[in-house]
Amino acid sequence: MARIVAIDWGSRRCGLAWTDPMQIVATGIGEMNQNDLLNWLRTSVPKENVTEIVIGFPSRFDGSDTDASDGARTFGEKVRGLFPVIPVHFQDERNTSKNAVEEMVKAGVPKMKRRSKSLIDKVSATLILQEFMLGK
Repeated sequence: MARIVAIDWGSRRCGLAWTDPMQIVATGIGEMNQNDLLNWLRTSVPKENVTEIVIGFPSRFDGSDTDASDGARTFGEKVRGLFPVIPVHFQDERNTSKNAVEEMVKAGVPKMKRRSKSLIDKVSATLILQEFMLGK
């Protein structure tokens, strides 16, 4: 079986999530500096038998690009260059940070922990992956 990896891309930090090998459950696995992400992918994609990569794509509510859209596109092209046989998808990430905080509130995460950008990024990546899986 194989995993799908999702990335909540950011110009500094990126949240990460992946599916279980049967692609049923999405789980946040952490966050890392954007500069380290390609090296992590080089190692993890073959080791974990990743068959698809999903990148959160920033856009406005009207569907137009944001200031971060070009960065996400450029990152996606780098990933495609590293893994030309693995599909790389862009998934709308509008409201994922807000929804991540709401999900943490529902789960009873203490207020101080909910302020953690790294936790928000990890939960956002999980939400991006869940949305992608629902659309499959």
